Amino acid sequence: MKQWLREQVARAYQRLLRREGDGGPSHVAIIQDGNRRYARERGDEATEGYDAGARTTEQVLEWCQDLGVKELTLYAFSTENFKRPPEQREKLYDLLEEKLTSIADNDRIHENGVAIRAIGETGRLPDRVREAIRYAEDRTAGYDSFRLNVALAYGGRNELLRAARDVLEDVEAGELDPAAIDTDLVDDRLYGREVRDVDLIIRTGGDERTSNFLPWHANGNEAAAYFCAPYWPEFSKTDFLRGIRTYQSRERSWQRTRRERAAAIVRAVAETELAEARTVAGRLREKLPGTAAPELDAELDGSTAESAD
Repeated sequence: MKQWLREQVARAYQRLLRREGDGGPSHVAIIQDGNRRYARERGDEATEGYDAGARTTEQVLEWCQDLGVKELTLYAFSTENFKRPPEQREKLYDLLEEKLTSIADNDRIHENGVAIRAIGETGRLPDRVREAIRYAEDRTAGYDSFRLNVALAYGGRNELLRAARDVLEDVEAGELDPAAIDTDLVDDRLYGREVRDVDLIIRTGGDERTSNFLPWHANGNEAAAYFCAPYWPEFSKTDFLRGIRTYQSRERSWQRTRRERAAAIVRAVAETELAEARTVAGRLREKLPGTAAPELDAELDGSTAESAD
């Protein structure tokens, strides 16, 4: 009975969060932290935590599509993961190979038009993982309803450095005019394909840092950030909806700030123009017939009233 009641309360809370999250983000990026700690606290091998985390990943993909998110980026394997013990790395490689293949073969992926893409220094990964990447990308290349980016062998600084070197080489070779360098060109050099600016970064596991994840598309867009305590295998739909609400709250705050700034600018311009108008009117009074003064005053009064409105 208690379990049933808890489930009913959780569903009601999720409905509330979902209503509050209308107008949510287009691109969500997730740092999936806590797999090993989850396993350790249960007395399991670290590799079992990765298996549990993979199941959460499949659920999150469904939640995104259900809530209207158009793009999801998952931090699946960072450049720091290369420093882990060989047995852990091999387990991660096996898991990546298996999940990339199984997701690419999933009927729902094809029904929902999901394009799977890998970002990062994938050339550093074993052949079997690179082959799974090619398989997943090729099988879903024709879709554009939803994008699933999997960050593999990824590091934000390395990403920017690689793009900068690529641009410099073309400039030195005379193949690129420095004046032609803009955000679209940098976007293309980063991934070789379009990636939306990140609206929301979620990190599980309790750490409150973004770990240099997607600096160009997240920091440059001043993305909202949601940090939560549950380890990745424990991450629930309620947690996800709370993240959506964090983004929504940030957006409302930004919109309010923009409105206030715009109003302040309008007031400042209006006050300046009216002050100049009164100065000009004062000078004109000296040169115009006395009967013209009331007309000038009426014009200024009308402008002042419009400004106040």
